[in-house]
Amino acid sequence: MKNKTNTTLLIDNSNTRTKLMFSCDGKLEEELLVLPTSGLSEDGLQGALLGRAFDRVLVSSVVPCAADVFRRAFRVPVKFLSAEFPVGVSFEYKALGTLGADRVANVLGVVESGILPCVAVDLGTAVTFDVVIERAGIPCFVGGAIAPGLSVMCSSLAQMTAQLPFVSATENVCAIGHSTVEGMQSGCLLGLCGQVRELLARIAEELGVKPYVVATGGDAILVGNMLGCFDKVDTLLTFRGLNRAAQCVF
Repeated sequence: MKNKTNTTLLIDNSNTRTKLMFSCDGKLEEELLVLPTSGLSEDGLQGALLGRAFDRVLVSSVVPCAADVFRRAFRVPVKFLSAEFPVGVSFEYKALGTLGADRVANVLGVVESGILPCVAVDLGTAVTFDVVIERAGIPCFVGGAIAPGLSVMCSSLAQMTAQLPFVSATENVCAIGHSTVEGMQSGCLLGLCGQVRELLARIAEELGVKPYVVATGGDAILVGNMLGCFDKVDTLLTFRGLNRAAQCVF
């Protein structure tokens, strides 16, 4: 008789999008489901899953008000990722309870590379830099940086000024913009690239060695193409970390 498989629903609940993937017996499946985080609902989650059966749910969430939606939506055990999970990584961080679950997942995902020291760079609504070194023979998260992402840069210029418009970033920018829109696109995208380059340089300087860098998030490919300073772009990094955690906590 064939043994029953264990299926875990993994959820990455970020500020802009909520992404869902399944893991079957510890192996990520290929299909990625995406919902807008604004307006997230029980019915929307159930509709996206199309009746798919699963045994448990692990959530990485940076949107506290969404927690009750996830709890109500499913009739199987639901857990929320935190740095307090027993996942084989040491977290040396002040006020550990303030560390975002997305950063915890990215740390676990980048540790899968087996290369230390390493940095996970998540280029989303916010840009996070998470640094992992080896200490006492185990991976150790020692901190990082948080900065505004590309969409935040673009939207805040429009929201905080009287005349600047909302713009969308484009890869084909010149430093010298020939219109207000082009100037904003240049400033935001090239400014983000400069921010990433400088922070990675400072991190390497403080570590005393160039770390292995893995980028993820919605703008990872765009920035990676422009900078060429990432060792790897892995759009599923957060899910790899969630999947690793699921094997430890269920």
